[in-house]
Amino acid sequence: MVNLPFFIARRYLFSTRKKNFINIISGISILVVALITASLIVVLSVFNGLEELLRSLNNSFDPPIKVEASEGKSFIASPELLKKIEAVPGVDIITEVIEDYAYLRYRDANQAVTIKGVSDNFLEQHRIDNAIVEGDLRLKNGNSQYALIGRGIQYSLSVAIEDPTNTLHVYYIKNVKGGTIDPSKLYTQKSIMPGGVFSIIQNLDDNYIIVPLDFAIDLLNYEDRRTSLEIKMTATANPEQVQKQLEQTLGDTFQVLNHEQQHKDLYKLLKMEKLFAFLALTLLLCIGSINIFFSLMMLALDKKKDVSVLSAMGAPMKTIRNVFLVEGSMIAILGTLLGLFIGGSLCFLQEHYNLVSMGMQSAVTEGYPVKVVPTDFMAILVVMTIITVAISYKPASLATRFSSVQNL
Repeated sequence: MVNLPFFIARRYLFSTRKKNFINIISGISILVVALITASLIVVLSVFNGLEELLRSLNNSFDPPIKVEASEGKSFIASPELLKKIEAVPGVDIITEVIEDYAYLRYRDANQAVTIKGVSDNFLEQHRIDNAIVEGDLRLKNGNSQYALIGRGIQYSLSVAIEDPTNTLHVYYIKNVKGGTIDPSKLYTQKSIMPGGVFSIIQNLDDNYIIVPLDFAIDLLNYEDRRTSLEIKMTATANPEQVQKQLEQTLGDTFQVLNHEQQHKDLYKLLKMEKLFAFLALTLLLCIGSINIFFSLMMLALDKKKDVSVLSAMGAPMKTIRNVFLVEGSMIAILGTLLGLFIGGSLCFLQEHYNLVSMGMQSAVTEGYPVKVVPTDFMAILVVMTIITVAISYKPASLATRFSSVQNL
């Protein structure tokens, strides 16, 4: 059985017998909705791509699970604590980490950096293997110790990796009581050879220097204290289960962080920016949908005779109102589906052919990253449905008033 409101609305929208200004307005409405919807999909997909890119870059430097003290900067990494963590199913490698600020000097150049001292098994986690762009991935070679520095630090200090005559001089400012006269007691200083250069993301490249744990202990005087423990899991381990078991084992004294929790502020900011972009474009979509409102208002005025005939034939007001609600829905759905197709196609082309480049030679990716998420499509469809019902109700209600008009 044919749905009467749908049948009439389809005839009004697609009738080829009579083309008038109302049909032109309806076509423009479909086009406007399509363009705004396509823009919305592209913008949301770019935000998704940026988030995915940041996750992949950060995950190459950060551990899957990180253990930190709930209060304070550091904690005592006792053998008993390490054994408790090792006993948790799914834990494979535990890397002890000391991280603090230091002052780096090379020849006549200097810079404040973040020094990260790691135990020998850090290289077994294979997180930065593909990030080494110069030199070798090494922290020790016999009795010699080496540092891995970020690409930004290398450029800033003009570090020559292959030059054995110049070393990196690392200074750490001590917490000393007032009244100290001897300048040598204000800081500790150690030297180390640069072994390799890594390039991951600018924030890391410009600030981080990775050194052996023994070097950091002597420089920073941390002794048996650590700032964090970085945990690599077995290949078959479930990250959520391992995290929960570690939280139960360690208690409230420690916080166990997964990848996202280690950068919660960054990812929260990205989600907020995506939300505001979605709201801004949704507002633009509402403005663009005003065309639907005016086209339905004019259609209601133009079809007064048809409405009167339907009413005389016994059509209830609900049916007459539904004709115009369906008409508005068809315009919105056609425009939305066309926009989703256009936006999805542009994202597909960008993802596979890099139509728009980042415009920088030093960019970590050639083209703007995009990632199409099905939930974005669903969200747009839901929002458009709500907008359509809201703007179509007034013209539909107006049309029912003409049901009593006679002999038009």
